[in-house]
Amino acid sequence: MSDLNAGTNDQIGSEKHQRIGGPGRVRRVVKASWKPLLIAVVVFAALYYPVGMAIVHKIDDDLDYRAEPVGMEPGASYTVATMAALIEREVGQHNWTPNDPWFFPSAGLDNMPNFQLGMIEALSRFSVELLDQIGRVRGSSAADENLNRAVGHLKISGTKWAWDFSVSWLPATPAESEYMAARRELMLYNERLAGGSAVFDRRADNLQATIERVANDLGSASQAIDDHVREHAGGWWFDYQVDDEFYRIKGKAYAYYMIFRDLGRDYEAVLAERNLNRPWNDMLSVMRTLAGLDPLMVMNGSPDGFIFPSHLTSQGFYLLRARTKLKEISNILLK
Repeated sequence: MSDLNAGTNDQIGSEKHQRIGGPGRVRRVVKASWKPLLIAVVVFAALYYPVGMAIVHKIDDDLDYRAEPVGMEPGASYTVATMAALIEREVGQHNWTPNDPWFFPSAGLDNMPNFQLGMIEALSRFSVELLDQIGRVRGSSAADENLNRAVGHLKISGTKWAWDFSVSWLPATPAESEYMAARRELMLYNERLAGGSAVFDRRADNLQATIERVANDLGSASQAIDDHVREHAGGWWFDYQVDDEFYRIKGKAYAYYMIFRDLGRDYEAVLAERNLNRPWNDMLSVMRTLAGLDPLMVMNGSPDGFIFPSHLTSQGFYLLRARTKLKEISNILLK
């Protein structure tokens, strides 16, 4: 009888084992359930950076970009409106990329961040001229408060993020917030300017001093090109740093082109009085060419190379042409 019961139990156990497939099948089911998840993680990791970079990347060098709002108040500055609009476009509309941390896909970009940094450098440089030259009556009046605050915000490094543990464990104000604060100050200044409670001194000597300082800034950029060409050109034509230098200068040239285009509108009477319309337009034409340079791939061949071009050398040529045109206008304003 006991043998019969034992045989019955063995049969029942065998049937249960067959129904569930046994312990080996359970392990295989658990393993199989992880495979799709593992594949999904690998695919996501492989696509996250390249796809994300392609979505974020944008070199916005629209040379016909117009910034002034509809119905801009008489007396306001076209130049200041353009500066505020460029900040809004790069920070508010496009993604500000130079300070993106490693876990953002845009952290793998280099051309767009350098273009944006170059733009901010030019805007920061010109904001100082607004504060020290154009936005006050000669040198004796007090500095404009809105312009003073705008200058401070624009001086912040574009790579500053919300967290910098080498400085503090507490969060800080990131660069994009600083720049948007500068935009607000520029807009407030322009509103006061239209209302007659701020100064935009449209004198020839102010314009001449501003042009000289911008020309000096372009001279520094040409020195950076010369240093890079001397140190890196003529060897291996593919250079991982040459596009960084190229796009940083391109961003600076683009911002200066936009500024000077509208500065000519603000100083229209001075240009007409000094018979400077033609030299001014010639300068803008050169700066437009400089800002519009857009090779498919930035290469760093030898300046006299036969096959591989040196795009930094080409950029440097137009940079010095623009600086020469600015110096010519400055000399005419001195007379």
